[in-house]
Amino acid sequence: MLKIENLSVKYGGISALQGIDLEVNEGEIVTLIGANGAGKSTTLRSIMGLVKPHTGKIYHKGKELLLEKTENMVDMGISLVPEGRRVFPNLTVLENIKIGAFKRKDKKDIEKDIEWVYSLFPRLKERSWQLAGTLSGGEQQMLAVGRALMSRPKLLMMDEPSLGLAPLIIKDIFNIIKEIHKTGVTILLIEQNANAALHIAHKAYVMETGRIIMKGTGKELLSNDDIKHAYLGSKK
Repeated sequence: MLKIENLSVKYGGISALQGIDLEVNEGEIVTLIGANGAGKSTTLRSIMGLVKPHTGKIYHKGKELLLEKTENMVDMGISLVPEGRRVFPNLTVLENIKIGAFKRKDKKDIEKDIEWVYSLFPRLKERSWQLAGTLSGGEQQMLAVGRALMSRPKLLMMDEPSLGLAPLIIKDIFNIIKEIHKTGVTILLIEQNANAALHIAHKAYVMETGRIIMKGTGKELLSNDDIKHAYLGSKK
């Protein structure tokens, strides 16, 4: 579904990505883990056309994605849950959710999808009238995910969905990711919380200073001693 080949990105004289290769097959949950500043978010921004690569190719279903405009990504079935939630603080929860369907014309199905989002996140239904800026961090993250789902994506990319959240809320978010995946959505997950991400991932990549240094199944990386030491808090 998504294939990255030899992708390099430079900010001034600094190499943010150094020839990475990554593949997301349809129906998978794929995670990219690594420390802050490793290049994970730059990878997503490159896919969305927000950063122009120095070298490399990105393909979506065989089509070269770098030739597409960012605003066309939704039409191609690609949606992004950005880092930091980025909800519209002065709009209500319901208004934020509806913004996710701004390109759709099927009003009846939009209403059904709003109810589906509410079934995933009952707390949002309770607060549908509330301004998004008054929600807790966890509720704003739920809203950002719900808004992204309203475009009916085939590929959902999530940038640090657990960042800054309490452990119980993180557990809820990852349970929801699994529920979304069950509906047929392919997921590319960028995470610092390696333990949570690897437990749900079919395939995982480890990024360090702009390079992919390791890949494997989620289970393989969970049992790898180097990964345990570097990202899971285990001692060698």
